[in-house]
Amino acid sequence: MTTPDHQSPASRPVAPTAKDRIYRSPLALVGGALVLGLVVWLGGDALLRGTGRTPWLVLAVLLLLVPLVIAFTLRPAVFAGPERLRVRNPFRVITLPWGELDSFRSGLSNEVYATSGGKYQLWAIPVSLRARKRASNKQARLAAGATRGGLGGGLFGGGAALSAFGTPTPQADDGPVRAETDKIMDDLRELHENHGGTEAAHGEVTVRWAYEILAPALAGAVLLAILLITG
Repeated sequence: MTTPDHQSPASRPVAPTAKDRIYRSPLALVGGALVLGLVVWLGGDALLRGTGRTPWLVLAVLLLLVPLVIAFTLRPAVFAGPERLRVRNPFRVITLPWGELDSFRSGLSNEVYATSGGKYQLWAIPVSLRARKRASNKQARLAAGATRGGLGGGLFGGGAALSAFGTPTPQADDGPVRAETDKIMDDLRELHENHGGTEAAHGEVTVRWAYEILAPALAGAVLLAILLITG
C-alpha cells in the first residue's frame, strides 16, 4: 500500500502560483469609460439617423477614435509577478524578467530601464506633480507638529501632540509621506530586489506591438482620408 510519504508526482498537490500585482490608474479608467461612452453614444446616433455620406464618415471616425481612447485610458497596466514585470502601454507590451531589469527612475514620468539599455515608460503609473507637492506639504506639517509636540511636552508632559479632538496627531517618525504613484514605484523596486537574483527571473526582454489597437485605428484613418479626398 502506498503511504502518503511516497505519493507519485501526479498525485502530489500543486503549489499555488503567486498572482501578479496589477497597477492601473483609476482616474484614467473612469475618464476613459466616460469618453468612450460619449463617443459611442453620439456616433451610434449619427450612424442610425445620418444620411448620405454621414454614416460612412462617422464610421471612419469611430474606427479611429475608439481604439485610441481605449489605448490611452483603459489599456495601460503594469503586471508585477514573481518572475517578471509586464508593462502594457498604449501600443506595446513589454515583458522584462526581473533579472534583466536594471532600475526604475521617476522624474516627469515613471520609467523602467533594462540591463540591455532599453528604456520604457510606465503609462499606467503617471507622475502627479500636484500629488507630490501635497505629500511634501503634509510631511512638512507633520514634522513641524512633531517638533512643537516635543518642545511643549504635551498637556501632561508627554511627547505626543494632541489634535482638536484629543487624539494623537500623526508623527513624522511614522515615515515620510509619499504620493501614491511614488509608493507604487517603491513597491516595484522592492519586488525587483526580492526577485531579481532568482534563477527563474532571467530570460529575454520581449516587446510586442498591439496590433489589435493599431489595425482598426489605421483602417479608420485610411477610410477617413479616402472619404475626405473624394468628397
